[in-house]
Amino acid sequence: MSKKGGKKNNSNKPKQNVQKAADTAKKNVQKAENAAEQTLKETKKTVSSSAAVSKEEAKEVLNSVASLKTKAAASAAAKSKSKAPVYTGKVYNFCGKKRMILGILIAVIAVLIVGIIARGIRFAIEFKGGTLITYTYDGELDTKEVENTVREVIDTSVTVRTGDSLDSDSKQITISFTSEDGLNVDRQEQLTSALQEKNPDNNLVLFDSNDVSPSSGREFLMKCVVAVIFAAILVIIYIAVRFRKIGGWSAGACSVFALLHDLLVALTVSILCGFEFNSNIVAVLLTILGYSINNTIVIYDRIRENRTLMPKASLTELINTGCSQSLTRSIRTSVTTISTMLIITIVVLVTGYDSLLSFSVPLMAGLISGTYSSLFVAPVTWHWWKNREKAKKAAAK
Repeated sequence: MSKKGGKKNNSNKPKQNVQKAADTAKKNVQKAENAAEQTLKETKKTVSSSAAVSKEEAKEVLNSVASLKTKAAASAAAKSKSKAPVYTGKVYNFCGKKRMILGILIAVIAVLIVGIIARGIRFAIEFKGGTLITYTYDGELDTKEVENTVREVIDTSVTVRTGDSLDSDSKQITISFTSEDGLNVDRQEQLTSALQEKNPDNNLVLFDSNDVSPSSGREFLMKCVVAVIFAAILVIIYIAVRFRKIGGWSAGACSVFALLHDLLVALTVSILCGFEFNSNIVAVLLTILGYSINNTIVIYDRIRENRTLMPKASLTELINTGCSQSLTRSIRTSVTTISTMLIITIVVLVTGYDSLLSFSVPLMAGLISGTYSSLFVAPVTWHWWKNREKAKKAAAK
């Protein structure tokens, strides 16, 4: 019995070993499948990340290509712009008019000297000192006759103005003349008696009499001169700072030279017309300063812009182009302003308010000169200055 049982147990062992081997194989297969799945997942992640990186790199490449295309287009546009003409109109040779400018300047100075010698400079009371006498009167007075009467008594140039009194309904006549010692009581009574004898029906009565001392007149004149000099200095500094890239200090000095040219023209016309040097003339000079420098700044601004647009152009080409561009604008502006002053002059002549002529006539001359000097004197003088500097540098080398 025992031998049979032992044989039965030995026969079951191979079956158990086969089952164990099958289970182990199945586990190994399951581990292999899991490892394969894990490897596949990691491979997919690697592939997707590499694809994402490649996409980002592709985007960067595309962006760089687009940037290069944009830069190339801008460069081509800049080249085509630099090659294209800045000004398509006619360019006049302003820089070739040096002799004409010098001739006009010499002529102005010569006429001024002749006018001073022939007619002299008549300073008004506010600059030289003198006397102001005001009378009230009735009816109508002949100012020319009053002027002749005063000149016979005082023996000097006289200015006569008529107007209405603000205190009453009576009319007033103001007589002004320059003198160093003023008018004493005796001569004032003598003048009043002479006027009353010449105009017995006008009821002339002395209303007011004032003397202006020569010292206060000279002080006022010096203040006006200082104001003009201070304005010129400010102009030089302003232009030097604003146009420093094209040689600001020399441009500022040449603009002031053009301003002096305009002031000489206005003074010459005033002297030739016999106007007194009074507050009207000072107002004219200051107005011309502002008007002329404005035109000159416009010209310089054009030259600065053309230097950027025409980097290979010479200084002569830049100045001629800038002045040609501004020619029409300067003429139109000047014609409008001068026409206004001409209308005022005509109205003054018709109505008889001659005192305004000392403002309108010199101002018209100064405006014409300002238009000419801003186009010719300032830029052409500056061209001569820069060429002289260039020649000195070349000679030093």
